[in-house]
Amino acid sequence: MTDQPDEIESMLRAAGIRVTSQRCTVIAALVQSHDHPTAEDVHARAKSVDSSVSFATVYRALATLVDAAIVQRIAVDDGPARFEMAPKTEHEHLVDVDNGEVLELASEELAALRSRLAAELGYEILSQYSVLRVRKLKKS
Repeated sequence: MTDQPDEIESMLRAAGIRVTSQRCTVIAALVQSHDHPTAEDVHARAKSVDSSVSFATVYRALATLVDAAIVQRIAVDDGPARFEMAPKTEHEHLVDVDNGEVLELASEELAALRSRLAAELGYEILSQYSVLRVRKLKKS
């Protein structure tokens, strides 16, 4: 994924979404993220690029992008939702219950196990989304 304006615009057009500078700024902020930002984080990052971007605009843009499967919303219990660009490969999210940190767990073994178990029940997995609530092990 890149933050090149032409690629972002193409992504929006391919999804049938009107290209706006605010949506492009929101996507660029997510593409450049190395974490799983909240809407507030995305707003702060977008506002640092374009001071005219309001929180309401970011919130609406995120909702539109989630509906178009360009962005994935990660629900974290009572905490604020977090966002990432839609992943190219399936992975789980580990949420540290003590500090809210969101980590990614990509495992081909786990994906194969899920597929095998679904097939045994007569199903094919079309998509999946998992959040594991975790706590760091105490060092002994």
